[in-house]
Amino acid sequence: MTNTTKPQTVADILKKFNPLEDKYISREFQAYGIYLSEELGDYKHRALYIRLAKTIPRAILEKALNFVKASNARSKGRLFMWKLKELRKE
Repeated sequence: MTNTTKPQTVADILKKFNPLEDKYISREFQAYGIYLSEELGDYKHRALYIRLAKTIPRAILEKALNFVKASNARSKGRLFMWKLKELRKE
């Protein structure tokens, strides 16, 4: 069973953008980093995910996120970082 999700477009992110709640998010990669932290249940490390969203190609991040979503891991953030490392080696 594969969980395929298509990447969010800028239009999708702008539709969800609330200037009162998201006043410090001004770039798309920041919104994607917050999205990653929420999906992984690791909001404490949101700055890390924002930096990853800025520096690493989106396709690699999506592959790692889909891998984690398909698993039943207790520590999704740790598994995401491991898979990200494996994908970057390739």
